[in-house]
Amino acid sequence: AMAQAALGAAGLHFDELNKLRVLEPEVAAQTAQLREECRAFVDKTAEFQKIVGSLIELVDQLAKAAESEKMKAIGARNRLKSIAKQREAQEQQLQALIAEKKMQLERYRIEYETLCKIEADQNEFIDQFIFQK
Repeated sequence: AMAQAALGAAGLHFDELNKLRVLEPEVAAQTAQLREECRAFVDKTAEFQKIVGSLIELVDQLAKAAESEKMKAIGARNRLKSIAKQREAQEQQLQALIAEKKMQLERYRIEYETLCKIEADQNEFIDQFIFQK
């Protein structure tokens, strides 16, 4: 015990296997435990980084998919707008054509009435000419 105290004063200690050590057995045990905890912490940190990495990858994929869908939606909206404009232009052309045909119909109606009047006048003239004979 006295020898152990003298060695302890010199900073030397015996472990549980009676090997001579520089560290106190308790300090050595705490150091080993700390080393294990650190190793576990490093492992957990690496696992966490891996999870975070895959999460970031997933979020990037979702962002790309969302961007792609947004572009598709914008394209579809633009196509619909252009179709609507085409329809509007077609409708205006048809309205103009209808107006033109109505005017043409009115001209023909007036022309027909005029011809009917001329025919009536000519028939009347023919009738008078026949009765004069």
